[in-house]
Amino acid sequence: MAQQSSGDPQKVYDMIKDVRVAMMTTIDTDGSLRSRPMYSMKPDERGDLWFFTRASAHKTDEIDQEHRVNLAYAEPDDQNYVSVSGYAQIVRDRGRIDQFWSEPLRAWFPQGKDDPDIALVKVRPEKAEYWDSPSSTLVHMVGYAKAALTGKPPHPGDNAKVDLERAR
Repeated sequence: MAQQSSGDPQKVYDMIKDVRVAMMTTIDTDGSLRSRPMYSMKPDERGDLWFFTRASAHKTDEIDQEHRVNLAYAEPDDQNYVSVSGYAQIVRDRGRIDQFWSEPLRAWFPQGKDDPDIALVKVRPEKAEYWDSPSSTLVHMVGYAKAALTGKPPHPGDNAKVDLERAR
């Protein structure tokens, strides 16, 4: 029996909105998985996720061949982790490039937002799973003590699967 979605879609977006780097996993032409860090923009009004890339990058060929991707977000200081799966496409829309452009991106695109090789990866999220654990040392110490005394691992925090397609 399939597990039902139990999490809150808004919580997913709240957890990832300030994480600046996500690991994007694509499927290479030989079927192997390839991951790389990507600078993350804030989700747009529809909940789509956006990343700048070079149109000539190998990942654009991978996305053109297989649109399924996974994004992994981590905020270890807060003990927050999110995995998002969805469908990616390469976008060369000047309006969107202007919308998401910020001057620090010039480090990757020295010619600025008019760089002829600039493109965006748009990810339409489908499913997500999050792990949200208390980050305080005291909570971890109590969990450790409880595990030592009972022989059972603590279950602090929240973990849920979320259907983001249904939330649209």
